[in-house]
Amino acid sequence: MEPFLLRRRALAACTATVAVGVLALAGLTGSASADPAPRPTGPTAVSTDQLSPGLLKAMRRDLGLTAAEARGGIGHESRAAAVAAGLKRALGADFAGARVSGDDAALTVATTDAADATRIGRAGAKAVVVAHSRAELDTAKAALDRVALRKAPEGIPAWYVDVATNRVVVQAARASAADAFLAAANVPHALVTVRESREEPRTFTDLRGGDAYYMNGLGRCSIGFPVKRGSSQSGFVSAGHCGTPGVGTSGYDQQAQGSFQGSVFPGRDYSWVATNTNWTPRALVNGYGNGDVPVTGSTEALEGSSVCRSGSTTGWHCGTVQQRNTSVTYQEGTVSGVTRTNVCAEPGDSGGSFISGSQAQGITSGGSGNCTQGGTTYFQPVNPALQAYGLTLVTNGTPTDPPTDPTDPPTDPGGGWAAGTFCNAGDRVTYGGVAYRCLQAHSAMAGWEPPNVPALWERG
Repeated sequence: MEPFLLRRRALAACTATVAVGVLALAGLTGSASADPAPRPTGPTAVSTDQLSPGLLKAMRRDLGLTAAEARGGIGHESRAAAVAAGLKRALGADFAGARVSGDDAALTVATTDAADATRIGRAGAKAVVVAHSRAELDTAKAALDRVALRKAPEGIPAWYVDVATNRVVVQAARASAADAFLAAANVPHALVTVRESREEPRTFTDLRGGDAYYMNGLGRCSIGFPVKRGSSQSGFVSAGHCGTPGVGTSGYDQQAQGSFQGSVFPGRDYSWVATNTNWTPRALVNGYGNGDVPVTGSTEALEGSSVCRSGSTTGWHCGTVQQRNTSVTYQEGTVSGVTRTNVCAEPGDSGGSFISGSQAQGITSGGSGNCTQGGTTYFQPVNPALQAYGLTLVTNGTPTDPPTDPTDPPTDPGGGWAAGTFCNAGDRVTYGGVAYRCLQAHSAMAGWEPPNVPALWERG
């Protein structure tokens, strides 16, 4: 197991509404040709007064933060996420990743073209010129993923794109295992850093968000996030390794709850359970005695941001997002597209909620270590699970309006998308000649056009 080190004092990205606000403050638009305006100074316009006491308590324990530091840091990180999103679009193929660091979430943006440094600096970020674009590294990692999906690589616990080093990092028990893996995928060593690792990741299958549920007497997992499908069906997303379609579930109180409708594992690690009418979905994550945490959206936090987890074995724990789009080898096979964190977890926490501020991040998959000594935990991002099954995240304390039934004739009540307008979940608009359905109620802002924000819009 790698040492568990938690030294950063940075915080999670906040709500989708928050991100919209800071994007407007940053002066970024959807145009790739427009230079971002300078990063605004002074306090952020983010309102953080309503953060959950449970979330603040967990951040104090695990990150050493006071409540005031937590509230201030959340604003800094959400601002950085918005600026990074605009720069990613502006830099195009030159973009090589973004990360935050320090108490004020200082933003570093990597590029392959030194001419981009001025543009990055004007946006308030530090520019770093590197050899490889993010797209180049992602392509190399995708080649490794394809090999691993055919047969899980022996002696290779995990691999990921590391923005800080501008390399694909392959963790390996021995150098020969890494060499064989790279050769099979035809990935050049120049793109890769091999790190020795004795990790043995496992799924946490013993097992509102974070609540326990049971699978036909076969074990216990934790709820990820409540969802809706269609006009009436409620349920929740969780880990794919927790159950297969048809497996029945009972709730934390051992009362009949529902059954798995879809499940993917290995390859990915997500599932969804449809529940009976005795269960009412709430936009909350269990705070385990410290106040429940509201869920208002699913905007992804940047690498380097803090993130917290709720699970039915160990309750609340926090850490940082280390690398997104990681691949990890479990005994059952390889899972790709997960996010690597230094948050601890234990058996029974599987499927539980990862959240940054009030933004749903993902579903606990597996990892190594425990909450006594620390460890590494991977989460399956929530948005791909929602998209795979046509689900709508329950937000704002009550279920959102469900998306229109796909068999209904298309309508366009909102007309064309326009900044400054408000949409409710289920509303349809057109943008660039393509129809989109609103997934979460929000006010439209420049830079958040439907193709750019899959957490808020889906085609169709």
